[in-house]
Amino acid sequence: MSWVYGILCLIFLILFHEFGHFVAAKLFGVKVESFSIGMGPVLLHKTIKGTDFRLSLLPLGGYCGMKGEKDFQKSVESGLTEIVADKDSFYGVHPAKRAMIAFAGPFFNFIFAVIGYAIINMIGYSYVTASNRIIIPTPEESKITIAKDAGLLTGDKIISINGNKTEYWDDITQNIVIRPDEDIVIIVDRDGQEISFNVHTGLDKSQGIGVLGIKADAENLIKRDSPRYSFFPAFGHGFIDTIKTIKVTFKSIGILFKGVELKNTVSGLGRVTDMLGTSVVSGFSHDAKTGFISLFDLMAIISVSLAVMNLLPIPVLDGGLILIAVIECIIRRKIKPKVQYYIQFIGIAFIILCLILAIYGDISYFTNRSK
Repeated sequence: MSWVYGILCLIFLILFHEFGHFVAAKLFGVKVESFSIGMGPVLLHKTIKGTDFRLSLLPLGGYCGMKGEKDFQKSVESGLTEIVADKDSFYGVHPAKRAMIAFAGPFFNFIFAVIGYAIINMIGYSYVTASNRIIIPTPEESKITIAKDAGLLTGDKIISINGNKTEYWDDITQNIVIRPDEDIVIIVDRDGQEISFNVHTGLDKSQGIGVLGIKADAENLIKRDSPRYSFFPAFGHGFIDTIKTIKVTFKSIGILFKGVELKNTVSGLGRVTDMLGTSVVSGFSHDAKTGFISLFDLMAIISVSLAVMNLLPIPVLDGGLILIAVIECIIRRKIKPKVQYYIQFIGIAFIILCLILAIYGDISYFTNRSK
């Protein structure tokens, strides 16, 4: 049943993305020929105001079919030096409008993340963490001795990392995991005296996270309650949380180039669906409040990831379309169809490579989990 929930959540996020393209296309005068829930053969459909709304067989998201999206391919096949397009088609509108239509999908994913985090901030939640007092593991517990070698001791209280206050253990981990193989400044409270340490973090290649060689004081756990906000302040904090997630997402992409094990750090549709479904089942098994918090938190993170990945300047993705449109705005003429064709070909090759890595990662994930 968890897979069903996961698929439904993922379909919603993809459809919300496509709805962004739909709204922008309508706004900028591009005819939307079709809008489908699902992919593949059409099961049901109804035409409303010139758009064929469809329910398709395969539950793999959906699509927004705009008039003239393939005009550049037709121009290549006809040997034309310029894309010929109607005024109400995707390549017929001004490049700036085309860029806005392409941007609208990721933008709607950002909007969903703000909404998701806003709901969390309105509901509020409780969780258990440890204090900022650290323990240096023994050699038997961990081979990572970075903190010990830098001079940190058991009993030290880490009060800031790179200027960011760390009152609790979760503050410490949040600041360490996103900074693998980096120089950081740690300030500790040792018996009332503040001491500064310059530390170079390690990289856990299997998980793609930063490590320091410390552990929490698990004997002194603390229950924390998150602040609860009214409607408008909740959306303000939802926006801030979304910006933080965007920064972490970009940071995570950079970590992929540091020699991490891609099979563990790159997730495909299978693993993402499983994570969503498991989160729903696990959260709601406790109570409705925990369920909604878990669901909206993970969906917000995935929604931001979808937006960021789609905005990368890679042909075929929204970011590639935006880049081409911006170039056309700068040079004030259309890029030749054949040039776009070769650019698209490179983009497709890159996407196929990413899919292979994602599928390989999913297979490894499910194989290891079943052992």
